[in-house]
Amino acid sequence: MPQPLNKTGSAKKDRKKKVAHEVRELLTIFLYLAFFFCALVTYSMLLLKEHHVTYLTSYAFAVINALVVAKVILIGDYMHLGKKYEARPLLQSAVVKAFLFSLLVLVFHIVEEVIKRMVHGADIASASRDIRIEELLARILVVFCTFIPLFGFRELRRVIGEEEFNSLVFRSPEARQAKSPH
Repeated sequence: MPQPLNKTGSAKKDRKKKVAHEVRELLTIFLYLAFFFCALVTYSMLLLKEHHVTYLTSYAFAVINALVVAKVILIGDYMHLGKKYEARPLLQSAVVKAFLFSLLVLVFHIVEEVIKRMVHGADIASASRDIRIEELLARILVVFCTFIPLFGFRELRRVIGEEEFNSLVFRSPEARQAKSPH
């Protein structure tokens, strides 16, 4: 006969569920971003190929960037970034969160660029001065545009619940009706 779970067993089970949820969340965000970032690399390569310019950025860079940005999004979630806008209309909440999380990604990219330059021997003043801010702002504009549908779906999931959202997105209408108690 199985023994009842004690508080420690229950806490471990809850922790495992939370870790599994976090991994699924990271993987979902990563796959979404990797799709878009790889599409941008493909577009850039094709566009520059027409002008006989070799494009040095690879799909590996896009995939690594997607993983880093996905982790930054989870960090923003832990910071409750944009939480106070959740009482607003869904579209407004999604766009505001997309904007705020884009700013967070921009900050991480700036810090990353400064650290890279300092590793290569620059002092903090010249490392900061040498950042190509126009390029970073252009990249963040693309990230913001990519984030709008991402946060739209995340906000919809928050409002209707994860189970209902998954049912709506991943199941056919027939399967949803068969599962429905009505």
